[in-house]
Amino acid sequence: MSDLPKHTLTPELALRRGVDQILPNANALANEMQQRSIRLYLGIDPTGNQLHLGHAVVLRKLQQFAELGHEVILLIGNGTVKIGDPTGKDKTRPMITDEEIEANFQTWKEQASTILDFDKITLRRNGEWYDQMNFSELIRLFSNMTVQQLMERDMFQERLKNNAPIHAHEILYPILQGFDSVAMEVDLEIGGTDQIFNMMVGRQMLKSMKDREKWVLAVPLLIGTDGRKMGKSLGNYIALTEAPREMYGKLMSVTDEIITQYFRLLTDVADEVIDDMDVQMANGANPMEFKKQLAFTITADLHDEDAARDAQAYFERTVQQGEVPKNMPAIAVAGQELSVLDLVMATEVPASRSEGRRLIEQGGVSLDDQKLTDPTAEVSLESGSILKVGKRNWFRIK
Repeated sequence: MSDLPKHTLTPELALRRGVDQILPNANALANEMQQRSIRLYLGIDPTGNQLHLGHAVVLRKLQQFAELGHEVILLIGNGTVKIGDPTGKDKTRPMITDEEIEANFQTWKEQASTILDFDKITLRRNGEWYDQMNFSELIRLFSNMTVQQLMERDMFQERLKNNAPIHAHEILYPILQGFDSVAMEVDLEIGGTDQIFNMMVGRQMLKSMKDREKWVLAVPLLIGTDGRKMGKSLGNYIALTEAPREMYGKLMSVTDEIITQYFRLLTDVADEVIDDMDVQMANGANPMEFKKQLAFTITADLHDEDAARDAQAYFERTVQQGEVPKNMPAIAVAGQELSVLDLVMATEVPASRSEGRRLIEQGGVSLDDQKLTDPTAEVSLESGSILKVGKRNWFRIK
């Protein structure tokens, strides 16, 4: 069990810890916050139905400002999501329907409530203003930026270099996100480092349209369990609603190099405690105990301490000691012949078939202690067989 000292939240800490940069000037924002309560927001486009620890970084930052007494808004981009912020990849993000937007949104508030206190935070949707705009108003809005300014975005430059398509609606997206700042007359916008361009467009538009100052606070992008940026499409994410045992186990799979980064971005553990961990590991201490403290702390924060204790004990028995659990879920597939991939997908452990395929090919699946590494291979399934998916997921065939 972990009982690490926690920090005391202060304005200085909110502007420092878990912050990549503040534009145009951090000191000016700190001075403004000393004088009055500021209005700030985080915008999230509901492109999926599940939030993960990568979202938790920026949600935690939003909650810190709420606890400090500032006026905080969580903006659901039900207007902008219909256009879609360009991805960091070399292709256009697929369009999303009204039905998909609403289905995604229905689960978001409940998931975000694991971190956000909605008694202190206002929930808004930018469809409030975009659904009311006529064509002439949109044209006037677009006149606030030049094509040259919009094309400065790194991802557009990369696509030009690779002769990849850039669609007109993608170029216009930053203007629409920028207008959110104007519509709400905010003092600060919070987002990930991948949103700095859009957030700075909002700063420029607010200055030119309302003669108001606006700051931008960017938080780091969280590294996933495989060392890349955390994202659902990569299968390297840990969902906010992950079951405690699965959450603890996935946290134990992060690389040693990012243990203290996770502590700083995802917990309230005191800075001096985390700094001491860095020193100890640099001097040869085993990272395992620190990682177990991390997994316990985050699991307890998002669930409770009893669930975290159970998850830790389960991990120690099944992973560290190699014990096969006595009670495991059953899959009713006995007597069938299935491909290895279809069998793995029946467990509902992988979030997608591509994730399931990677898990199989990397040796993460076994049936009765025999590794299954070919996703297309057919297997005959007998009642009582034991299927293991990943390091922590056991199933009995029935």
